[in-house]
Amino acid sequence: MDLSIVIPAKNEAEGLRKTLPVLRARFPDVELIVVDDGSTDDTAAVAGQHGARVVSSPYSMGNGAAIKRGARAASGAVIVFMDGDGQHDPEHIPLLLERIEAGFDMAVAARDRDGQATVGRGLANGFYNRLASLMTGFKVLDLTSGFRAVRADKFREFLHLLPNGFSYPTTITMAFFRSAYPVCYVPVPVAARLGTSHLRPLRDGLRFLLIIFKIATLYSPLKLFVPASAGFFALGAGYYIYTFLTAGRFTNMSLLLFSAAVIVFLIGLVSEQITALTYRRDG
Repeated sequence: MDLSIVIPAKNEAEGLRKTLPVLRARFPDVELIVVDDGSTDDTAAVAGQHGARVVSSPYSMGNGAAIKRGARAASGAVIVFMDGDGQHDPEHIPLLLERIEAGFDMAVAARDRDGQATVGRGLANGFYNRLASLMTGFKVLDLTSGFRAVRADKFREFLHLLPNGFSYPTTITMAFFRSAYPVCYVPVPVAARLGTSHLRPLRDGLRFLLIIFKIATLYSPLKLFVPASAGFFALGAGYYIYTFLTAGRFTNMSLLLFSAAVIVFLIGLVSEQITALTYRRDG
């Protein structure tokens, strides 16, 4: 198989010392790319010592930006993305490639509970998985996994949608579902990361909160806006019934709630049309 392996890395020299020798031994002829995202340690040097092609950034642009740079640099028809922190076992790559050969356009390594960094992260990821499953009608086992194999041409269609930060797995997964590109999940164990995590609970917690809305708006905005509109309408109707029975009148609050219901619905309708244009394929 014409394969490229892309590893985004920021200050991951310790993890690369563990991962790269195993990768080289297991896949000696595969194109191996390490995207050095403005590291201040020996990440680039370690990658070069183990025969990887190093794509360096002059400063840190984010995990998603590193993924995009790696995808543009890769020449393989299939790209495997994996983290540089030592969590992902190269021996699991053939399991993902088997699913690509079986006809899937994306195969994602799904972590078990032991693979979550913290209890809080595990609970948050579980919520994202359930929400994404509800939106897509497909059981999503790990929405935020960074270990996946994809068909390169399909992946590059959505580079313009990917954020430069940490939520690229969510974005690309929902983009594939929206475009009817088949996605599958392969349960695999993962090890504890080496080095220090770049996530910050407060800052990235707020960012991950936005993932909830991105999941809906990337796949089908109406599935988010219609329930919100119905909620405003129900509140307006309930309040109108209450004021009519107690005071015999229609209040400004009821009018405001009914207006909000209409406005939210129309915003959702426009968002749905914009989303359809975003995923339009010409040619």
